[in-house]
Amino acid sequence: MDRNAEFKRWKAQGLSKADLSRKGSVDEDVVELVQLLNGREQYFTTSSCAGRIILLDGIVALKKANGDAILKFEPLILHVQCRQLQDAQILHSVAIDSGFRNSGITVGKRGKTMLAIRSTHGLEVPLSHKGKLMVTEEYIDFLLKVANQKMEENKKRIERFYNCLQHALEKETNSHPKEKIKDKNNSSYSHKKKRNPEACGKCIEENDKELENDDDPGISVTIFPEDY
Repeated sequence: MDRNAEFKRWKAQGLSKADLSRKGSVDEDVVELVQLLNGREQYFTTSSCAGRIILLDGIVALKKANGDAILKFEPLILHVQCRQLQDAQILHSVAIDSGFRNSGITVGKRGKTMLAIRSTHGLEVPLSHKGKLMVTEEYIDFLLKVANQKMEENKKRIERFYNCLQHALEKETNSHPKEKIKDKNNSSYSHKKKRNPEACGKCIEENDKELENDDDPGISVTIFPEDY
């Protein structure tokens, strides 16, 4: 089967599946980003989470914890299947420049090219052990402030990624007129937000200071089994 035709089949199957998440819909902070990607021929999203702050223990309240309670912040994670490696590399570059420095590409033997978009500014702190609270309430309040600050930064990176992605895709479309015509007629394409050109030009400059302690970015390639 032609590679493009096979990708179209994968995309149609992927987007037709029911949302099996507990929420049952795409998170509000990332919905336009998801629509932007799914509106392009070369991409479709397979899973997404805009970010969340959770307390792990399966408890009603921290004081009633009978196990090991953990306060955890998880930033954006977005999985995107790409038509070919070149498409994944474009998206990977935008993700890195927007602050998602832990993003990586995996390539399966059947030709599936996946990009995981994620960052390194998560937070995971143990609060209790075997039901015993190990920290003070003052420290818990401090952790909540830190987690909320990280969530706000996460939202800023999502916005930056959306703006820079629009810029990159428009540039790519202008170099491929045929795709421009197809995308224009694609009813699933969403363009609600107004792009700020200056925001795109400052992606790298703004993030150099914010992310100077992050791990060095790079493309990680994993080869999946034959049946992937």
